[in-house]
Amino acid sequence: MLGLAVRQWCAPVLGLEPLATARDYLERRAELGWREATTRLLTAAEVSDWLVDTGYGGDASPGDLGGGRTHEVVRVEQVAEQLAATGTAGLLDAVRIKLRERAEHAVALKTVVAYRGGLEVPPDPPSRVGLRAAVDDWLRSGDPRLRNHVVHAWLVHEAARVGMELGLPLQFHTGFGDPDLHLRTADPLLLTDFIRATECQVVLLHCWPFHRHAAYLAHAFPNVSVDIGLTLPFTGARAAAVLAETLELAPFDAVLYSSDGCDLPELHHLGAVLFRHHLGLLLDEWLAAGTLTAADAERLAESIGADNARRLHSGLSRSPAADRP
Repeated sequence: MLGLAVRQWCAPVLGLEPLATARDYLERRAELGWREATTRLLTAAEVSDWLVDTGYGGDASPGDLGGGRTHEVVRVEQVAEQLAATGTAGLLDAVRIKLRERAEHAVALKTVVAYRGGLEVPPDPPSRVGLRAAVDDWLRSGDPRLRNHVVHAWLVHEAARVGMELGLPLQFHTGFGDPDLHLRTADPLLLTDFIRATECQVVLLHCWPFHRHAAYLAHAFPNVSVDIGLTLPFTGARAAAVLAETLELAPFDAVLYSSDGCDLPELHHLGAVLFRHHLGLLLDEWLAAGTLTAADAERLAESIGADNARRLHSGLSRSPAADRP
């Protein structure tokens, strides 16, 4: 589905006919060069604000090539792992200080605890004694990645505390991803006890095939929002069905557009164009059935496409470039 979507939606941006062959697409991409191809695809996405997880792939700034403004999302594991690698004394206190320092210049925090042990984060942070023992175990292991679930639970709770203090949401990767993830432990329902215990704004990212589970959590808890950004490019022509299933239960003001584009500019472009196209088809269907008015449809599209994100993330003020969601 992803390959078909690239051929259908990205080929015209590079000057080819829709559904050009894979060989023709790759030859045209090579002819244009990475910078021109990237600029065309990112610009065509018509994004006003890029929220970039700087813990993945360095300090990328898509706004430099695609226009719009770039904002940082701090990956909390990166903060802990960088400090642990330096042999910093008093690691926990150092993480607290550095996490707060980084967060003050960001629009959100993010955790990939789903990859490192699963989403079953306990509702309370670990005891001080247990935490110190867990930190010692991690540092003695020599593993540069944080995989100790006790330390990770503390880090997630610390990120939630910083998020509440600064008014920043805490994002969780949920659902499918890279092969080192165990999908059964990435079900957002595993976060229920944590969500029930925190007042921090929680954003459930990506979600497939658990998008209905995520929608339930957004319905049940007022501090939960959901996006299915990573899902749309990979579901391609079936994106409207996934959107419809998410909107079965999730409040419309708790659903956020994203692309989760990474590595390839095609993913940024597809995230945007598939969202617009398939949400438009879904709203047309509802309009034809008399489910909502044209004003309702316009408001829903603007909310999911832009306004919900602006409300949740400080620093995303309206700009002339953001008139179109």
